[in-house]
Amino acid sequence: MTSKLEQLRSMTTVVADTGDIEAVTRLKPVDCTTNPTIVLKALGTPMFADAVKEAITWGKTQNGGSDAVIAAVADRLAISVGAALANIVPGRVSTEVDADLSFDTEASIAKARGIIAAYKERGIERDRILIKLASTWEGIKAAEVLQTEGIDCNLTLLFSKAQAIACADAKVFLISPFVGRILDWYKKSTGDDYTAETDPGVISVRQIYNYYKANGIETIVMGASFRNAGEIEALAGCDRLTISPALLDELDKDQGKLERKLSPDNITEDPFQPIDEKSFRWMLNEDAMATEKLAEGIRSFAKDLVALRTMVKKELAAA
Repeated sequence: MTSKLEQLRSMTTVVADTGDIEAVTRLKPVDCTTNPTIVLKALGTPMFADAVKEAITWGKTQNGGSDAVIAAVADRLAISVGAALANIVPGRVSTEVDADLSFDTEASIAKARGIIAAYKERGIERDRILIKLASTWEGIKAAEVLQTEGIDCNLTLLFSKAQAIACADAKVFLISPFVGRILDWYKKSTGDDYTAETDPGVISVRQIYNYYKANGIETIVMGASFRNAGEIEALAGCDRLTISPALLDELDKDQGKLERKLSPDNITEDPFQPIDEKSFRWMLNEDAMATEKLAEGIRSFAKDLVALRTMVKKELAAA
């Protein structure tokens, strides 16, 4: 019997949610996703010591010290992590637009174009990169513009069907509905325990997957933010799943049988629902979990972005 990881690969594209070069080399995912938390952790390892040194040296040539230069050096470091991953995986690497731009469509578009240009300077074309944007109305509208320019987007911090519908209308390349963070909210709110089949995060992704397939929507569904292997197994067959190295290792060691749970051949009817800004904001407002987790996620990524820039500021001062 092959491992559950190998069985999963036969029905789902496996993506690694990490900046750990050793883990990516060992586990051989198709794609990799990053975020400010992952980038900050990666830069603290010996693997990226030279990248940090190069970026700080570059920053000094830009009269380092201003907020603009500090932000540019932080961007350069994020691209260094993404480029290292792109040199290992055969598919895509997701790089995130700054969380503090989550409510600014034009600034998000400009930042995304800058990220694509920075990768191109390193010989990595746009078809290897996904631009990650928070699934705010402004983030989704930014993605809609970027998609028309051939810049594929990954809409993250997605907790509700309203967000998924708006992403579909914008024809984004991929969405990352979060599973574990939804479970966290419900466990805290209700005090209940959940099985893989009753897990609210699993149920949410299944509903979004069904809606997309029922309506011929081409946007890829990539489940994310897993708390345990049971959640992953309950979504076997989803288009893509982005998984931490620890859970990839757990699945790799498990020789049990993995049953396919999601398939485009087993879909129930779910009528198409176009959505405008007013209905999007109202539907999101009516979903306390999605509203709270979206705001919390943006704050968390913004905090790690500040931590990265603080590290850069200290390194520039020391240099």
